[in-house]
Amino acid sequence: MNRKLKAIVIFIFFITTAHIAAAQTDMDAIMMGKKRFCVGPMYSYTSWKNYWEGTLKRDNQNLGTVSTQMIGLMGNYGITSKLNVLFSVPYVKTKATAGTLHGMKGIQDLSLFVKWMPIEKEMLGGVFSLYGIAGGSFPLTNYVADFQPLSIGLHSKTASGRLMADYQAGSFFVTASATYVLRDNVKIDRTSYYTTEMYYTNEIKMPDGANYNFRTGYRSEKLIAEAVVNKWNTLGGFDITRNNMPFPSNKMNATTVGANIKYVILPVKNEVSLVAGGNTTVAGRNMGQSTTFYGSVFYVLDFNHKAKTSTQPAKTN
Repeated sequence: MNRKLKAIVIFIFFITTAHIAAAQTDMDAIMMGKKRFCVGPMYSYTSWKNYWEGTLKRDNQNLGTVSTQMIGLMGNYGITSKLNVLFSVPYVKTKATAGTLHGMKGIQDLSLFVKWMPIEKEMLGGVFSLYGIAGGSFPLTNYVADFQPLSIGLHSKTASGRLMADYQAGSFFVTASATYVLRDNVKIDRTSYYTTEMYYTNEIKMPDGANYNFRTGYRSEKLIAEAVVNKWNTLGGFDITRNNMPFPSNKMNATTVGANIKYVILPVKNEVSLVAGGNTTVAGRNMGQSTTFYGSVFYVLDFNHKAKTSTQPAKTN
């Protein structure tokens, strides 16, 4: 029974971390200028002890503290000042401080996004912008999806569409976005499994998901400081039953609150900037009550022959 509880907790923790890692560069209202490439490493650390089994909040003293470390490479290239391409590749490592279960490590999934800003106009004493973001992810390695909770991912291909609106007046801004995520079926190394009924197949139908993000704060050419609220909902799935094992198609909901800061330390043609932040889970369902801290260093390469002045320097790197 203790081994089952440990499996539940680590699995929920990993899912929480996966959403955090996938939400760092494609949800803000910042566009790279034409022929400018921003790239850099990112590190995040997440840990927690409590989790929600369905809607019941509980812990497992035999598990100790569960932690996940993620080292990723992220990039953003400006095809034009209104059309950007983004990517991220994470390396994930999981660990539990108590018990006999051992963590796993490896390269997870490649995420690709296209960000388009079709509308940018002055109104009400500020600037209103509308964005459309489309993207997806797919596994880069043949890791095992059904070895939960120690697997580094769910091995499911995804496709997403996001609508985002941003308003900035002076240095104050507010951004809101909504995303729909399609998730492909997953094949496992079993010929049958039970959720709320028996299935005689090795294919799991994954429920889709929806994400809502709100952020507000201070934004200038040199400094961005923002508060963020993020809500993830699984559109389907089922609850983990009492003391039972987790399953990839569980319903997993989480609401997190946090803060981010970006500071440009070398505001020159090839600028260098520091990014740091953190968040904590304030509500969940079949999720861990996790706290995450992260940081990164980004370097901007300018491939233009001549430096060009941005029409909206406060919103464009």
